[in-house]
Amino acid sequence: MERKGSVIGLNAEKIAEYKRLHAAVWPDVLKMISACNIRNYSIFLKEPENLLFSYFEYHGSDFAADMAKMAADPTTQDWWAVCMPCQNPLSTRKEGEWWAEMEEVFHHD
Repeated sequence: MERKGSVIGLNAEKIAEYKRLHAAVWPDVLKMISACNIRNYSIFLKEPENLLFSYFEYHGSDFAADMAKMAADPTTQDWWAVCMPCQNPLSTRKEGEWWAEMEEVFHHD
């Protein structure tokens, strides 16, 4: 199992919409998340900075393949199309990232 954390900005005028969307995530999106071996997935919002922090645990054996499977799913693509306009990616993110990946520097079970 691998723990993943990432961060992205949230446009202030889209906070209510983003919360509304995530209060009722489309069932097929949730099924795809599970099919791609992601468990214990949470997104947290820090205001007034309007930062979203994402945490999940990956239980598969090929993260890149599972993320490609998710990205190829038409329903997930539609979901991202409604969520992405709410988000404001960090200027310091790495090439190819939307959400900026974070290094885990501490963990305690």
